[in-house]
Amino acid sequence: MQPRNVIAVILILLSFVALIPGLTGDLITISASLTFAGSKLDLFKQTRSILQTIRTLHDSGNDLVAGLILLFSVIVPFVKGALLLVVLFMRSARARLRTFAFIRSISKWAMADVFVVGVFVAYLTAEATDPMDATLGPGFYYFVAYCLISLLALQFMVVEDEQGMAAT
Repeated sequence: MQPRNVIAVILILLSFVALIPGLTGDLITISASLTFAGSKLDLFKQTRSILQTIRTLHDSGNDLVAGLILLFSVIVPFVKGALLLVVLFMRSARARLRTFAFIRSISKWAMADVFVVGVFVAYLTAEATDPMDATLGPGFYYFVAYCLISLLALQFMVVEDEQGMAAT
């Protein structure tokens, strides 16, 4: 195995290590309060992880949104990581290249980075509104770490065809 692929395997495994707490850990806490007669009255406070958000959206009848978040933030990352590991051990060069091309194509649609930006925009919006407050939780940072490590693993990977030509 090429040294770059050894690094890629390590990065893939690290991305899984970051993905799990990224999905289950607190992503964001949003609270709203009102100051009345000199005292602060908390109106709303809610902390959610990605998986809790999916469940809440499903329970409230927003199945399309819940399904999209489930697909692009949970299913695609696990499939992508598993296939990246599988591709390194495939015997057929043709199958290896096809699988690698598939991984690169789903990576474009994973939209995990879009999700992270969306959460960050919600955070900034809540911070800019006086009665609202937002706090990013550890789950947000783990999920960002997953996104970056996963992209880095894909960049390190070298997949060779029958002639030993590298496709990166």
